Amino acid sequence: MAIARYPSFVIDCPDAGALATFYGTMLDWTVKASDDWAEIRDSETGSCICFQQVGDFTPPQWPGQQVPQQMHVDVMVDDLDAGEEAVVALGATKHEHQPGESFRVFLDPAGHPFCLCVD
Repeated sequence: MAIARYPSFVIDCPDAGALATFYGTMLDWTVKASDDWAEIRDSETGSCICFQQVGDFTPPQWPGQQVPQQMHVDVMVDDLDAGEEAVVALGATKHEHQPGESFRVFLDPAGHPFCLCVD
């Protein structure tokens, strides 16, 4: 028996509202933001990702480990090319290091690595 309904993740960033807007738009989730905290929520499942503003934020350096990523988000898409076009238009940057063929690595506007993946 599960003790919780769903996980919620909190991601440190320099601008909570901006990063929530980026991911909320990409996933078509509802965005709610205040001064230093924001969240996105899936209206169907209740799943949530939160964003916490950090004053001295240092973005991860991927694939190196001097400043490790600690976690990243994998987003499933039907078409990698269409997904790439959409996230770049939202403000993502395609990383120069692409270690696979069934996924692509990007950096969100705060520098966190995330992947677009196909099954």
